[in-house]
Amino acid sequence: MAALSSSKSYHIRSISLLGRSHPTTQRVEEELNKLKTLDTTVSPAAETICSALFGLEKLHKCMDDLLYLPQTLQSLSKHQNGKWIEDLLEKSVRIIDVCGTARDLVSQSKESVRDLQSALRRRKGDASAEASISRFTSVSKKIKKEAKMSIVALKQMDHDTEISSILLDADQQTTAIFRALREVNAMCISIFQMLLLSLCVPIVKPKPSKWSKISRLVHKGRIACEDQEEIIETRLETFDAQLESFENGLEGIFRCLIRSRSSLLKIFSC
Repeated sequence: MAALSSSKSYHIRSISLLGRSHPTTQRVEEELNKLKTLDTTVSPAAETICSALFGLEKLHKCMDDLLYLPQTLQSLSKHQNGKWIEDLLEKSVRIIDVCGTARDLVSQSKESVRDLQSALRRRKGDASAEASISRFTSVSKKIKKEAKMSIVALKQMDHDTEISSILLDADQQTTAIFRALREVNAMCISIFQMLLLSLCVPIVKPKPSKWSKISRLVHKGRIACEDQEEIIETRLETFDAQLESFENGLEGIFRCLIRSRSSLLKIFSC
């Protein structure tokens, strides 16, 4: 995946039109810049994804503060019936939906990982071992499929964001606010894509014959193929911890997205 800093959607020059001296404006710009500098040129590490998620949560909180500045409220109140407002609110729903889907997929993945961990630990003739391995493989395929569908939806949203027209009848300040909101949405889209892509990469990739062998050994309670089992168990343990962090990050962002949409609805209904 390309670096966040390379995306056309992340130029934030327009935000400065609100007045660089205002602390809230500066915080929005700073949080955007921090996210832009994350290294995602290759497959990003889990730590990078976690940093992006928590950074995105901070960005939304700063953006909420910006929306409630008196000068922001005054500017937006002049354009309550614009089509760009409908587009903005419609996109906020789509982003919330994708965030909810990502959260569900992470939760399913975590449950599947823990089920497999439990089966591999027993190793005492437990007949459920083969079923757990089969279930883990099946759930992983399902998650990969759903993640790819969400990525397609995000790419379409990203395209819509880039071609969105700038307000022709708005003043500089309103245009700057609109661009800032688009910047935040674009950043959401990129980070969610990054997370969903990570869910498409198998955490363990033993050949089917090796899965079958591990299953038989676990079922018979034999101490064999230990190296292979230990590698898998270590990877599962690491992945479980990563999923826990992803889940916490997505939960925070989901709450922020709901709050931001509520804020926009209140502002545009005044």
